[in-house]
Amino acid sequence: MTERGERRRKRPKRAGETRVCREKGRLAEADPSAAGRSRVRPKGPERGRTLGLRPAGAMAAEGTAVAGGGAVGDRLAKDSLPQSQCPDAAPNRRRGSSLSRDAERRAYRCCREYLGGAWRRVRPEELRVDPVSGGLSNLLFRCSLPDQLPSVGREPREVLLRLYGAILQGVDSLVLESVMFAILAERSLGPQLYGVFPEGRLEQYIPVGAQPSPALTSPRHLLPPDPIPLSSVGPHVPSPTCPSPLTTLIGSWVQSRPLKTCELREPALSAEIATKMARFHGMEMPFTKEPHWLFGTMERYLKQIQDLPPTGLPQTNLLEMYSLKDEMGNLRKLLDSTPSPVVFCHNDVQEGNILLLSEPGNTDRLMLVDFEYSSYNYRGFDIGNHFCEWVYDYTHEEWPFYKAQPADYPTRGQQLHFIRHYLAEVKKGETISQEEQRKLEEDLLVEANRYALASHFFWGLWSILQASMSTIEFGYLEYAQSRFQFYFQQKGQLSGFPSS
Repeated sequence: MTERGERRRKRPKRAGETRVCREKGRLAEADPSAAGRSRVRPKGPERGRTLGLRPAGAMAAEGTAVAGGGAVGDRLAKDSLPQSQCPDAAPNRRRGSSLSRDAERRAYRCCREYLGGAWRRVRPEELRVDPVSGGLSNLLFRCSLPDQLPSVGREPREVLLRLYGAILQGVDSLVLESVMFAILAERSLGPQLYGVFPEGRLEQYIPVGAQPSPALTSPRHLLPPDPIPLSSVGPHVPSPTCPSPLTTLIGSWVQSRPLKTCELREPALSAEIATKMARFHGMEMPFTKEPHWLFGTMERYLKQIQDLPPTGLPQTNLLEMYSLKDEMGNLRKLLDSTPSPVVFCHNDVQEGNILLLSEPGNTDRLMLVDFEYSSYNYRGFDIGNHFCEWVYDYTHEEWPFYKAQPADYPTRGQQLHFIRHYLAEVKKGETISQEEQRKLEEDLLVEANRYALASHFFWGLWSILQASMSTIEFGYLEYAQSRFQFYFQQKGQLSGFPSS
């Protein structure tokens, strides 16, 4: 099922619409007649508004701080950056999805050829193809057999069709991702893979959402039947916008769903994510073990941005504003001096790529999805990137379609809670002294927060490039500027950073 493809953003489901875990954004009007097209590109003034850069600090939802730094292990300052404004020129409408006839034809052909069974008997007009919100680069569709058509064998009744969009990583990366996806599916660590073809693939569709029983009053978070007792994780006071996900809902029927940003700080869920990440890091995969991915990808992104034809758009302004080429060299020096083991990393453990399963197997109620960026990489990046994701909420319904809450960056205590559960899994079966444990924890705190800078830098470059390529309505440049603001503020609060 889902990936983030180019990572993240989701929005509340609208009537008649289905959704899977988001990629790096949301799916807009879908016309997949060419790879990379998920929305008709705005023209004229509207296009300028969509891609135009706003002043620093005016990048998230109105009244929301757009970035923030934070000392290692401490909470980010709420008032450290200017409050954002939503300019009149920015589009404030909601985004929808539509389906072209070309997409329907492609869906019918792919399902018929790769799934067999009843899929070979269904007529084109009977096949149900629904756009799925969740992608900022890939196009996602839920394909379903009609209820009246019986199954022939064990073929799935519904699948997720992924059509690749703007390809930032090259064809070789797509091949490796498909191999990885298949391996993880066989190990029951990811959704099933049903078909791979040059322009996309067919995946297991995991329903996302919930239908509570009538006896329950507007539950915001639904859980599997066996939630961890509240007494085991300490007190938690639900907020109006993010009630505790550990509430037992008797008699309700629950479907799997991605986590919400505010749930990442829940002690029980944070501990489970840490354990899941540690297990992921312990896998052996048939890929190069050299950690070239991080800086190799950032260097490629930087070159692609520099090579963009002159368009009058402000992409190059960010390069000059932040001296990004020189700054990448400073970041490399810092990380070269920061020990971090090379492990198999997910590289995008954010809330939309973590499914809360309705029917957990072997007591695991979380599943990681979206392996598009997975590779051998430095452990610190995966952990630091996850900490950064506590700040960003991609469910906002108005321009630029995300919110940043710097104060939500995990405190030292929250980071230690995560790190201790991570180390408990990594060191399972080993006996270590309290002194060794403390050193491991402190070293990993420094490692994760230094590599958090790499997370800001990576996704900042990614977003600048997306602004020039993507047709999906999202504040890519605003998001890029937010990440670089966060980078420089957090850099200033870290010790041992090389001077410019």
